[in-house]
Amino acid sequence: MSPFCLTPARLGALALILAGALHAQRVDEPISLWPKGAPGGLPKASESTLNFIKTKGGKRVTSPVAEPSLTLWHPAKPNGCCVVVAPGGGYAFLSAEHEGRQVCQWLNEAGVTAALLLYRTPTRDDAKSHEKPVADAARAIAHLRQNAVGLGIDPKRIGLIGFSAGGNLLAHLCCDRPAAEALPDFGIMIYGGGFLKPSSPGQPAALRDDFVVPSDAPPLFLLCAHDDGSNAQAAALLYLRYKQLGLSAELHLLTQGGHGFGMRQGPLPVHQWPKRCTEWMGAMGWLQGR
Repeated sequence: MSPFCLTPARLGALALILAGALHAQRVDEPISLWPKGAPGGLPKASESTLNFIKTKGGKRVTSPVAEPSLTLWHPAKPNGCCVVVAPGGGYAFLSAEHEGRQVCQWLNEAGVTAALLLYRTPTRDDAKSHEKPVADAARAIAHLRQNAVGLGIDPKRIGLIGFSAGGNLLAHLCCDRPAAEALPDFGIMIYGGGFLKPSSPGQPAALRDDFVVPSDAPPLFLLCAHDDGSNAQAAALLYLRYKQLGLSAELHLLTQGGHGFGMRQGPLPVHQWPKRCTEWMGAMGWLQGR
């Protein structure tokens, strides 16, 4: 057979190559968010936190992160939208592969410039474990807005997607308001939580008293599995609060999926969440080219 004969197998391989080239991206070198050192430093982790990292972290996680950074992933055909990606990890480590780099690849396929945020960890020993990561996320969004023209992004279409602890980070960023300049234009919370009142069995779940959703909170896309402990209740209550305030939000609660599925492939409806999220971003106008 001639090496130039295009058999069905070769045609399939060629299609895959062309599809990859269509969405090929450029990945920049990491940008230091605090060139003079992050405020507050990073205290030594407790034995319980070190044990949590050892038992829960696995082999493909990032920890510790004393100097937070932002890495930009540029799509082949950018539409001007940019999304900061905040992986989860219980504020102990970062699941920077299936909740980080793979997420950046998916966003690039949708024409979105992705910005992988490696925020400070571990901070779970702090009185408020979200504070330093939220400050890092706010700093990242401020950097993107200030440099939007040079980066080829729209300063009014900068979002943040957070997984698990990254979703908790997002919720606090949108509600605690570290700086107006640093607010995302929209948020995507994937199996986030951690902002409910402690409750006894039989008591109705409720948002913490100090967790207040402001009347101008940015639009949210919330997705969680029903079998993911209290995170499903957290997502539902946050959605209901948005609804009461007349704010834009979309909620997806799927029957099965558990916690931490990220970009992993599978047969369940929960594994199709990237498609649902892309549809939402398109319907909201975030993907509209300039």
